[in-house]
Amino acid sequence: MGTQEPLKTLLAKASPARSGDFLAEIAAESQEERVKAQRRLADTTLSDILNEPLIEPDEDEVSALIYAQHDSEKFAAIANWSVGEFREWLLSEEATTEAISDLKWALTPEMIAAVSKIMRNQDLIAVAKKRPVVSKFRTTVGLPGHLSVRIQPNHPTDDPKGVAASIVDGLQFGCGDAVIGINPATDSPAAMRRLLELIEELRLRLECPVQSCVLAHVTTAIDCMNRSAPVDIVFQSIAGSEKANSSFGINLAMLKEAREAALALNRGTVGNNVMYFETGQGAALSADAHHGIDQQTMEARAYAVAREYDPLLVNTVVGFIGPEYLYDGKEIIRAGLEDHFCGKLLGVPMGVDVCYTNHAEADQDDMDNLLTLLGVAGVNFIMGIPGSDDIMLNYQSTSYHDAAYIREVLDLKAAPEFEEWMTRVGLFDETGHLLPQSHEDSARLLGKADLEAA
Repeated sequence: MGTQEPLKTLLAKASPARSGDFLAEIAAESQEERVKAQRRLADTTLSDILNEPLIEPDEDEVSALIYAQHDSEKFAAIANWSVGEFREWLLSEEATTEAISDLKWALTPEMIAAVSKIMRNQDLIAVAKKRPVVSKFRTTVGLPGHLSVRIQPNHPTDDPKGVAASIVDGLQFGCGDAVIGINPATDSPAAMRRLLELIEELRLRLECPVQSCVLAHVTTAIDCMNRSAPVDIVFQSIAGSEKANSSFGINLAMLKEAREAALALNRGTVGNNVMYFETGQGAALSADAHHGIDQQTMEARAYAVAREYDPLLVNTVVGFIGPEYLYDGKEIIRAGLEDHFCGKLLGVPMGVDVCYTNHAEADQDDMDNLLTLLGVAGVNFIMGIPGSDDIMLNYQSTSYHDAAYIREVLDLKAAPEFEEWMTRVGLFDETGHLLPQSHEDSARLLGKADLEAA
């Protein structure tokens, strides 16, 4: 590599400053040291990165997966590129959507993490914009010029009326085309089934093309599928090392089993992407499972896990873990753009929960900035939470009206199947834009949903 330091050390020192890497005692000690590391990283070849595993494959099933995925034939054409040359190519006119997409399996997460470390924010936005990733179930998510929204109607007691009211409120704002996804207050098959049946009843009453997901543990979902519950999308939190995934109580075989069970239900109408994964910088470090690797590179490795299972959605919950890992608004904004860029280049249908905890040095203005930057970058989906305040998980995210804002200012549309439904029920105009809502309009939709029955 032209340097005596291990690749993991170089990657960590080249990474833009963030509190998690300082916590792990692997960050550069000064901006001067960081820039010197970035220059050395820019001269490192992609072959150098491939040939120095950060965790040995025989010790870590995520590393083994990364090497099993690697397409050596596609890689041959770029093997001798330096990280700096890779960056210049990505920003050039030669790097079309088709050309970048063609390298999906030639690129490892470590290569993509490396190039992101020598990019400005505008570089991350410009390249990610060129790499749309489309996925489908009952709606088509990720088309250029479109932005989908996950309705997150969490309730501290899983109260059916509270959950249903939040869902209907979100639908009236044009949200829900990514997924209606509930974090259950209790992770049990019985609780998961109750919530799934609630969403299913609303979906059928409203004849609305949406998909549901209850974000219980993957083993809970498998249990529910074995009992014929109406499972659309299977959720799991994942990370970039075997040890970190073990802390979530999962392994790769378990994810494969869940995907196969969901596919067997055959509940999709326009596609069969049946998995939903969530990640976040700092997850591996918080489990003491980062192996001395910086948190952004570990995050990119999680996307290699995600793409193996052809998911509908992957969501980096960027500011949720707390200021120990991303201290302030600047770090959260940078991390969100990095994650979106790395996920897209790895071929992952990437969304971002634009969020922060109340003890972080961040506020809603920071989130407005990140939301707008991600909209420009072509993010697949964001969160829609009543009032932007999750009353169960106790963190701040994006609201239904935030989604309406970003669609309006950037002229972004909902998923086409969902847009057609919104137009048919009188919530969108003929151009796909949200119509003003009257009390009568709300009453009509609430009446059709029949919340008392729900």
